[in-house]
Amino acid sequence: MSVEKSRYWQTSISDVENNTVYIRGYDLGDLIGKLSFPEATFLLIRGRLPTTGETKMIDGVLCSVLDYALKKPGTAAARFCVSSNPSMVAGMATAVLSAGEYSLAPDQTGHFLNNTISAARSAESFDEAATVLIENMRAKKERVPGLGHPAFRFTDPRAQQLKALAVECGVWGDMCDWYEAVHKAFTTQANKPEIVINEVGMMGAILAQMGFTPAEMTGLAVISTLPGVVAHISEEMQSKVRIRVIPDDSVDYARERHSFSEDYLTR
Repeated sequence: MSVEKSRYWQTSISDVENNTVYIRGYDLGDLIGKLSFPEATFLLIRGRLPTTGETKMIDGVLCSVLDYALKKPGTAAARFCVSSNPSMVAGMATAVLSAGEYSLAPDQTGHFLNNTISAARSAESFDEAATVLIENMRAKKERVPGLGHPAFRFTDPRAQQLKALAVECGVWGDMCDWYEAVHKAFTTQANKPEIVINEVGMMGAILAQMGFTPAEMTGLAVISTLPGVVAHISEEMQSKVRIRVIPDDSVDYARERHSFSEDYLTR
């Protein structure tokens, strides 16, 4: 009996047939002008149309990391890039490649919550489970992702706005409560009440509650920052400044000099 060979790729995301583009089975022509960008983003990633609350929440997420001036490494890197290679694509790629462990990484919060929520749900209370967890993490010098910010102390208004929106939209749940319990346990044991849940951490908790994978969370965070990146790249290219360099007065150069001929002969 012959066995049908599996196809090289399988996808349910989109299809093109008879000159029609289908997005998750829907005719793209029917979506244009009717489906908002947040709704279309949710549809593509999750494979279904979002509820009204989910739409509003994703809209909030996509507006939460729009820009952070020149204090974000990816933005500065993109502007340096296009001062030498004036290409929107090159600049955007540079900014995206700068996202990772220390910025725009809600995936770390997502992994952390996915790995700890089961034990927390089995405990007497989230507070009790968080106390034990943080004691163990501090003993091992492990960090809780999504906590702390160089500018914000005691509260990150962006994170709190995301929380308020999640509650309003009906997408706040026990995953988010657990994250807040962990934050409380950490600030109490470390005696650092000024340490905040930052916006990326809160985004990770809410998106985990909504069922997004950690990788998808970071994808959404990167999408959120791209309008700002496009604006910065456009501004940089219009400035006509060529080959930006770091000014000498901003660098502590080692000024020790050596004689190559002497050192080469005596090596």
